[in-house]
Amino acid sequence: MEKSNFVDQIRIFCRSGHGGAGSRHFMRTKYNPQAGPDGGDGGRGGHIILKGNKNLWTLLHLRYYKNVLAENGEGGSGNNCTGKNGRDIIIEVPLGTIAMDEATGIKEAEILEDGQEIVWIKGGRGGLGNASFATATNQAPEYAQPGEPGEEAWKILELKVLADVGLVGFPNAGKSTLLSVLTAAKPRIADYAFTTITPNLGMVEYRDGKSFCIADLPGIIEGAAEGRGLGHRFLRHIERNPALLFLIPADSPNHRKEFEILVNELEQYNPELLHKDFIIAISKSDMLDEELKAAIEKELPPGVPHLFISSLAQKGLAALKDTLWETLNKK
Repeated sequence: MEKSNFVDQIRIFCRSGHGGAGSRHFMRTKYNPQAGPDGGDGGRGGHIILKGNKNLWTLLHLRYYKNVLAENGEGGSGNNCTGKNGRDIIIEVPLGTIAMDEATGIKEAEILEDGQEIVWIKGGRGGLGNASFATATNQAPEYAQPGEPGEEAWKILELKVLADVGLVGFPNAGKSTLLSVLTAAKPRIADYAFTTITPNLGMVEYRDGKSFCIADLPGIIEGAAEGRGLGHRFLRHIERNPALLFLIPADSPNHRKEFEILVNELEQYNPELLHKDFIIAISKSDMLDEELKAAIEKELPPGVPHLFISSLAQKGLAALKDTLWETLNKK
């Protein structure tokens, strides 16, 4: 990964707070030195909580926050006083963040909405004081509960970009150029492979004040599902996009084969990706005449909508917006 401001995966050590111990205490007054048990309960250990923040777009702020340690609960005390709960720790994360346990790989939480809060790792319960164990037959219990321990483990936070449309294509297919023309985003554009190595998001303005989000994702190469090139770092972001726009340059030697390679990499990574809506855009089509367009159309797979566009000449972009909007809003 380049030394950029985009971090989409982080490994942190988390420990929730231990519960406070219950108190074993007996009330003593001037006139009744054995007035009975009055030990209070211990306080709960601090939780570790995830909270969605729509203004965040990366996990960069957690890069140097490797140990997340919540506060322990205070022990109970006499006069039935309950101990103070440990202070919770709230970790703000961008929308689309998944929390997993490193050892098991099990997904434990998922943040999709702004302000959404999930108690990720619960603090230990406080122990009961001896006042809670008093009964008619045991009016002076000599015992109280210890607090429960908190949980500790190495955890993984992983960001999967939330966008309506994901741009899919080989390196140098023209994805960044298209994004810069359709939106106000300013991705890096250059004539070499893997110019884009982190996702770029932009809002496409449609008619009547409507808009949708499009993501320029790092280019796929053959073998990406096995981790070649940017591999899984690219493919995990595509899981969030309901529609995928396959960008294939007009000067490709075999348009059908290029599309099939891209689809195969998606299938190898996660077969469920094939249930998304596919659209093909032939980029750099300003160099094509009608005869060449007809020849390319014969190569393309039937049943997948296709368009001819040119980002530099700004041709076919209005039709592309219409197709994307209709695809995203179909019943």
